[in-house]
Order: sequence, then structure tokens, then C-alpha cells
Amino acid sequence: MLTQNLGYPRIGGQRQLKKASENYWAGKITQTELNEVGRKIREENWQTQLDAGIDLIPCNDFSFYDQTLDTSILLGAIPQRYVPVTAIAGNNALDLSFAMARGYQKDNLDITAMEMTKWLDTNYHYLVPEFVAAQQFKISSDKVFDEYNAAKAILGSKAKPVLIGPVSYLLLGKEKEQGFERVDLINNLVPVYVEILNRLKEQGALWIQLDEPCLALDLTEKEKQAFVFAYDTIAKQLSGVNILIATYFDALLDNAQLAVNLPVAALHIDLVRAPEQLDEVLALIPDSLSLSLGVVDGRNVWKNNYEKSLVHINKAIEKLGAERVIIAPSCSLLHSPIDLDGETAIDPEIKNWMAFAKQKLNELAELKKIIGGDNALLNANKAAIESRRTSTKVHKQEVKDRVAAITEADATRKSAFPVRQHLQRGLLKLPAFPTTTIGSFPQTDDIRSLRAKFKKGDLTLQQYEKALEEATIDVIKWQEEIGLDVLVHGEFERNDMVEYFGEQLDGFLFTKNGWVQSYGTRCVKPPVIFGDVSRPADMTVRWITFAAQQTDKPMKGMLTGPVTILQWSFVRDDQPRDVTTKQIAFAIRDEVAALEKAGIGIIQIDEAAIREGLPLRKSKQAHYLDWAVTAFRITASGVEDRTQIHTHMCYSEFNNIIENIAAMDADVITIETSRSQMELLQAFAHFEYPNEIGPGVYDIHSPRVPGTKEMVALLNKAAALLPSQNLWVNPDCGLKTRKWPETKAALINMVAAAKEARETIRTVTTS
Repeated sequence: MLTQNLGYPRIGGQRQLKKASENYWAGKITQTELNEVGRKIREENWQTQLDAGIDLIPCNDFSFYDQTLDTSILLGAIPQRYVPVTAIAGNNALDLSFAMARGYQKDNLDITAMEMTKWLDTNYHYLVPEFVAAQQFKISSDKVFDEYNAAKAILGSKAKPVLIGPVSYLLLGKEKEQGFERVDLINNLVPVYVEILNRLKEQGALWIQLDEPCLALDLTEKEKQAFVFAYDTIAKQLSGVNILIATYFDALLDNAQLAVNLPVAALHIDLVRAPEQLDEVLALIPDSLSLSLGVVDGRNVWKNNYEKSLVHINKAIEKLGAERVIIAPSCSLLHSPIDLDGETAIDPEIKNWMAFAKQKLNELAELKKIIGGDNALLNANKAAIESRRTSTKVHKQEVKDRVAAITEADATRKSAFPVRQHLQRGLLKLPAFPTTTIGSFPQTDDIRSLRAKFKKGDLTLQQYEKALEEATIDVIKWQEEIGLDVLVHGEFERNDMVEYFGEQLDGFLFTKNGWVQSYGTRCVKPPVIFGDVSRPADMTVRWITFAAQQTDKPMKGMLTGPVTILQWSFVRDDQPRDVTTKQIAFAIRDEVAALEKAGIGIIQIDEAAIREGLPLRKSKQAHYLDWAVTAFRITASGVEDRTQIHTHMCYSEFNNIIENIAAMDADVITIETSRSQMELLQAFAHFEYPNEIGPGVYDIHSPRVPGTKEMVALLNKAAALLPSQNLWVNPDCGLKTRKWPETKAALINMVAAAKEARETIRTVTTS
């Protein structure tokens, strides 16, 4: 029985990749120095997996930014607007990838970044491939080949190249012109994949992993036929190498028959998200196919329950024999923190319930030993699982009782939106196209240094808060100077939009280095929800009310919503997710009430991740949307009609959940739309979204500064789709990760765009 890993975190144990990449962008190090950091991370990752006894170890899972973007460059799928950059960069694929990911604004060029969206239902963002009808593909990068050679030098035959599979690559992209379906490009794409796979074979690869997560989605008949064509063609033109198709994040369901009959050596299935699929797969599996069992959770931090995993493993061995069974994490460990060993501050009892990426590799090795008869390892695991199940640190009856007593009134505003809107407009007296930001302002080195000094004890609480007050006053004055209509306090006291709240809620714990990649160099350190959640005291009232006292303009209170806190945390897996979410919702509801009582008239409850949590299969979505919407409404429904409730959502496709977004009944929603050129607004327009909306007019994930005309053009697009009297003007997202010079320039342009829109778009819409 083999063990394999599907992918490993690439940021480095101390986030070396983040620091090196940002230093390279700032011109502080050379590309040679950046490449050296990447080489060391890759080699350390390979050695860690080798030491753990993994039989098939991934390579080409490393990326300086995003593996989907790397695939586009490998295949030569470079959007036309980047041709001038290729002329400047020459053969420098790394600089080209950074331009595609971040935009390019120098050398007399001003080129927007590629669209970015969530990788299926994770908080990892990928760069969306762009396709035209005449799209051609060709091998345009040596990265996969170079990294395989480097891996083979360390790992020998255990080195396993990893690529995104051809069908999923197309399906996760977008058509950029009318008149064709991207899946039809499979005929052009497969020959290039065959060429890549044969080249890897010639280099000595024995196994190659092709990630096809779209096999866990609802597929059309044409999409299913694309899988058949792709893998039949590969099988006919490739021999002497084992192709492993990896699926994850849901069950194969109606695609099971298709998946097991593709002419490949092995199929990987996710038995953490969908353990129920094993029986069907085993009933359908042909004699020629090996089965990889994803039994160790690649997306969470909890210790594997060996008894449960062994049930699946033994069932597969009984049917297939050990030689046709592979055990693995459920998905790439990209979504897991790297090493639990360095977390010395976690309660030892709770730490004994946990496992990070490095420990998950060891769990695979231990499961293999237990299959061989090592009962001591099994008994130790049983003890840890039982300790967690019975711990009083986990279970709080009063919290459980509050959730059990939910009524419809807990999730319903006092009046309908038109009544609230009329009252709020009379009180707030905002102009047409009111301007605001999403909440955070740049967290400069000075702010981070303050936080570090305070944590080390070099500053007293009084000194620390005084410095934060000064920063808050400065940012409020600046917002007033440039003419923003609804202000924010900047969130300088906050480390992260989820971590900050988790630190003040019971039932959470925090890590020192539990970082995971969100996109590019953006890393987050999710809190861990280990027990029942409650709010022991006010969390934001002190800072929001201080800020409100510094201005006569409306000050927006900033909170993170329950679904987003859930999605962006490592969540307990011993109770249903909806129960945990409703516990968080009541905690946020109490904070909303406290802000209103303190005189804050606009409160934003960010649900950036509500679309992210949507199950991949339509058959499972209604239940999720019901409890997710209910959780948001619980947070927002305890206030008076005069209090304006905002929410914000990150990169998402809204078309199939627009009715549910409307059912959240937020007075104002802000969404990310600039990278898609307002394309995402189509869903709101077709649905005739009734409430107010702020479509983002500039992309905060790129350092480029959009001009006023560009933003006005986007507002014109928005006003053509939605009633202009309901439109707000704002950035795509929070500004925490940006630098001050670009932020100031962009917001000044944004305010100017709003002023121009008041003069021009209103005239157009009322003429």
C-alpha cells in the first residue's frame, strides 16, 4: 500500500516566500536571490516529505504566485493585453506572471491584472484563465520540467509532477468573447498536454498527478465528453507512465461512472468531505484502476480519527487488495498550516487534538503502520479523540441553549427595506453616489512595529493605544480632506478581520505561525474554533466610538460576519457547521446592539466568504444557503430601522445565489467588480436587486492606480444595469495590504469620479 501527498504549503515555515517576493517587487533583491529562496523552500518541502516516508511526493506544486497562473504561462495562454509586457520581459516568465497577477503600470503601459476568484469553496484565490475563440496553446515555460529534474535529484522515483488537468483548467477559466464555449478548446489543448506528459516521461517520471476537481461539480454532457476525449487521447499517445487523477472537495456522485472508467492508473477521492462516496466507487471500479483514499483532512487542523479512517482503508483493501490502495490527505496541504511543533503557547490538552501539514504526513505513515498491526499507535489516537469529545473546554450548555431557542423574530428586521431606506436617507443626508471605503486602511510598517513592541512588552497599553488613536485621527482627517462621505476608523488596532474578533470570543485559540496562503503573498493566520462560541465583552465599541467623536461625518462600525468568521477559521469538526455559525451570529448580534446603543448609525457586517462556503453541488446548496442567510439576519435584526446595515462580499460568482443575497436584507451591499469590468453586476441587474449596492470601482489587489475616467466608465456601466439612486462608490475591498501612496492617489481619483458621476450620470438617467 502506497502513501502519497497531493501538494505541500509553499510559503515557507517563516513566510520566506512572502518576504522575498515583496522585496523583489520593491527592487530590494534580485530575481536570482528570489529564485534561491524558492529553491530552498522546495528542497525543504521535499526532504520533509521524504523523511516522513511518503511514497509519492509532489513537485511543481510550488509557485511564486499561483499554480493556475503558472499553468496559463506553461500553455502559452497569455491574454493579448500582456503582449507589450512579454516584449519588455523577454523570456522572463516570472516577471510576466507578476504582471498578469498584479497589473502593470510602468514603461508607459497601464495594464489591468487578470481576474481573481476563489479556488472552488476555499479561501485560496486563483488567477482566472482567459480564453478567446481562436485560442492556441503551446509549451511556453520550462518550470514544470526544471522542478521535476530538481525533485528527482533528491527524491528519485518518488518525485511526482503535479499539473492542473486539462478539463478543469478550461472549466475554471472564462470566455473573453462571445460565440464559443471554452470547453470546446479541449481539442486544441490536449495535444499540448500529451507533449508535456511525454516530455516528463522522457525525464523519468513514473507517476504524474493531474488535478481534476471539476469532476466533483455538476457537469453538462459536453463537459463529460471532454473528460472522455482528453483522457482517451492521452492514453493512446502516452505509455509507460502512471497518470493519477485527483478529485477533491466533494463526492463524484453522478460523475462516478465517468471518473472510474477514464483510462488512467489511479483515481483520488476525498473521503473527508464525502466519505459516503467510497461504497459507490468500489462498486463501479474496474480491475485496472488503483484508488487513492483521501482520509486525512487537508483543510483543517484536527488530528485524524484513525478508527474512522481505518474503516475506509480496510474496506478498500478487502475489495481491491493492498497493492491497489493508496492513502493520502483529502486534498493538497496548501490549505493547512505547516508545522504544529513550534506552537508552544497552545494549551497542551488542545494541542494534543491537532495536526498541521507536517503532522498530517506522519499520520499517513502511522495509518500504514497500524494496518501492519501497530496497536499502540491506534490506542494513543483513541485516547486523544476521546479527550476532545468529553472536554469541558469544548462544551458550554448555555451557548447551546441559546442557539436551540432561535425564533423567526431573531432573524427579521422590524420593517421592510423601503421603509428603512426612506428613514435612513432622511437621517444621513448623503449625496447621490455616496463614497466610502470597505473598512481597513494600509497597515504600515510603523503600525506593525507598534503591535510587535506592545506584544513584547516594550510599550504599555496606554502608550500603544495612544499611538493608535493618533493614527486613527490622522486617517479620519485625511478622509475628510479628500471628501469621502461615510468614513471608517482604519482598523489600526486589528491584526486580521477574523483573528481580531476570535481573540475576543470564547471558544477560539490562536497560533504563532499557523499561516496559510490566500493569494500571492497574502497569507492569513486563521484562528481555531475548538469549542462553543460566545462574546464575553464589547469588542469594537471603544475604537468605533472614539473615531466617531473625531468627525461630524457618519462613521461606519466595522464587524466581520458569522459565515466569514467560520470560513476563515479552522472549524471544529465535531458538530454541524451551521450550529457553530449560529453561535457566532449571536455573538456578533450582541456587538451590533452595543454599537447602536453607543450611537453608531451605520454598521457593516462583512460576509466576504458567504459565496465561498457554498457547496459545490447544487443538490446540497439550499440547506447551506438557508442557515448562512439566517445567521447573517440574526446578526443584523436586533437594531432599529434607522440603523443602516452594510455587508461586503469578496470575489464571487453571484448568479445562482442572488435571491439568497437579497434575502440577507442588508441595506447596502458592497462587492468586488472592477477586475471583471462590472460583469458580476449582471446577476444583480437581471434579478432587479432591490437594495443599495456599491460595486467596487478599483482593484485593491493590484498596486496600479486607476484614473478617474476609468472609474467613471465603470460607474456608467453600473448605472446602466442598476438604479443610479441606489449606487454607492467604493473600492473593491479593504485597503490593509496596500501602500499609502497608491491608496491616496486611487481614493482621490475615486472621490473625483463620484463627483463627476453626480453631474453626468444623474443627467443621463433622468433625461
